[in-house]
Amino acid sequence: MVVTVKEGQRYGKGKNPAMTNEDLFDLITTVQRFQSELNDLEVKAAQRGTPQRLYESLSAFANRTGGGVILLGLDENRAFEVIGVGDAHRIMEDVSSLAAENMEPALRPEFTVGEVQGKAVLAIEIFEVAPEQKPCFYKTAGLQSGSYIRVGNTNRQMSGYEVFSYLTARAQPTFDEEPVRDATLDDLDRERLEEYVRRLRRARLDAPYLNRPFEDVLRQLRIVRDVNGVLRPTLAGLLMFGSYPQTFEPQLIITFLHYYGTDEAEKTPRGERFLDNRKFEGPIPDMVEAVGNYVMASIRKSSLIEGLLRRDIPEYPEEAVREAVVNAVAHRDYSPYVRGSYIQIRLFADRLEVQSPGGLYGNVTEETLEEEQSTRNRVLMRLMEDAHLVENRGSGIRAMIDAMRRLNLEPPRFQDRRASFLVTFRSHTLMGPEAIAWLNRFADRPLTDRQRLALVYLRYNEQLTNSDYQRLNHVDSVTASRELRGLVQSGLVEQHSTRRWAYYTLSSAAKTETAPMPPSDEERIIAYLREHGSINNAECRKLLQTDIQRASNLLRKMHNQGLLKREGERRWARYTLHAVYS
Repeated sequence: MVVTVKEGQRYGKGKNPAMTNEDLFDLITTVQRFQSELNDLEVKAAQRGTPQRLYESLSAFANRTGGGVILLGLDENRAFEVIGVGDAHRIMEDVSSLAAENMEPALRPEFTVGEVQGKAVLAIEIFEVAPEQKPCFYKTAGLQSGSYIRVGNTNRQMSGYEVFSYLTARAQPTFDEEPVRDATLDDLDRERLEEYVRRLRRARLDAPYLNRPFEDVLRQLRIVRDVNGVLRPTLAGLLMFGSYPQTFEPQLIITFLHYYGTDEAEKTPRGERFLDNRKFEGPIPDMVEAVGNYVMASIRKSSLIEGLLRRDIPEYPEEAVREAVVNAVAHRDYSPYVRGSYIQIRLFADRLEVQSPGGLYGNVTEETLEEEQSTRNRVLMRLMEDAHLVENRGSGIRAMIDAMRRLNLEPPRFQDRRASFLVTFRSHTLMGPEAIAWLNRFADRPLTDRQRLALVYLRYNEQLTNSDYQRLNHVDSVTASRELRGLVQSGLVEQHSTRRWAYYTLSSAAKTETAPMPPSDEERIIAYLREHGSINNAECRKLLQTDIQRASNLLRKMHNQGLLKREGERRWARYTLHAVYS
């Protein structure tokens, strides 16, 4: 396929770099490769003129982080064959008019016309609008009916809550500061409150408001508010210091579901859906403590023998689990719209999920979670900081990622669903013995440790983006781009699309090398250990039908790599599988 973008056929004045002929070519080949539209790319035929209902795509992409592209001139019903558009100039006029006059706020799309096999193809770039302008909607249908959101590769009309969440994000939400009707000072734990105020007074000797009468201090801290002469706890005050907050807000709880398999439908041999189903109530400090302890007691553990001591290593790091729970409580949406929804923790055979009501708030996106911070519940957050439930704002996400990285686990995945926010921890160890044995097949390539880690990530995941590489290896975008180029040059990774559309997959050569093949000597030793528990030199020689020197070298090498643990010396040495890989 030859794509020619003729000079002068770029229209618009966007701030992003102009789409090139290579960009357009990559977008077409990507769609044809996947035989599907993408979350940031929609395809329409447009052979007979301007497509109908384009306002849905304009709204959805304008509301989507990063915007999106509408690609005209391909036929989805014919395997995304290039069929060309009818009158490209007329379509651009129609779309420009629709975007400028019928969308709120007005949009300024940019157009690129290309020629593919003698047929015109038109790309329309829709840029994301500013957070304070969302949701972008079709004025003729109105705000509630004309606002759309991109879900996967389709456009969906926004729910009432999704529209509401965008509108409330234009200013600082104050739902956590609102007084709770019917609640009084008697519904707060007086002893816990007094201890909290005493700690503040010791820590802030120069804060005169803390030396005022007790009830005045509570008002200053927004723990209570005066409503017609009656002091009523705010929602934040009730959640932090209430004797039993669920008297007034029954759904502000945390639930824990332990599933048998890898999806919710898989049942135990006895036909049960859950291995465990628990509900946690009480004030936030008690819930967080109880949930953290219970989840850590429920997940699998491996044992590491160190001398005479045994140390249990949990499947997921405790720090990451607790940070996810604390973040869910601190950042969830407490508006009346979703106050009836609760935080859910779901444990599957291969992952742990923490889901909270309400998507990301403010200028924070999935890509900027580590750098940006925006507090939806400012009073609750301050109370949690004073109670040492959270540390520096914005540090929780980094703590989760670092904790997973230290155990060679895949970084947590963050998904903003607008109506909810999902954190997923995967249980497989990236650098396990099988992965190391697989990487050894590429020993002739000059790869860095970070690039090897990215290869293993792609072994478990369909694709990798620049942002994924940054989070995986704790590097900046420039370093990620340079090292990803190196992987492409190695022939093990293929790049698809360019610039902001770029993503990477294992190459056909790498996939060929991942096909089943006879196990390596290291893999055979690991399999033996999993069955028998330990191995010595004589047993290794018998297993591999080799000599004493080669057996010694193999066992020593695997011990030095951290795969095996050695007990005893010389001819009395026995090896066991390191707990992390058992």
